Amino acid sequence: MSERTTTTLVIPREVAAHVLWSERQGGYPAGSFTTKLLELWRYADFVNAARLEAAWPEYGAAIRMLGEPGGVEKLRAVAGD
Repeated sequence: MSERTTTTLVIPREVAAHVLWSERQGGYPAGSFTTKLLELWRYADFVNAARLEAAWPEYGAAIRMLGEPGGVEKLRAVAGD
């Protein structure tokens, strides 16, 4: 029997705030690079979104959370909004 390990990714407060801001749901703005990164993410297809998430997993997790039921509220709680 093989073992599986899973890791829980913690979304930092600033990441939650940046993602919320980029979706006009609260938070606060990121710097210019991160702002452009989040904009690019909106245009990415599934394959390229997965590539972005591999490089920036915290942002990927926060973006995925937005699509979940109650996701905006969860991100607001993380961001302290």
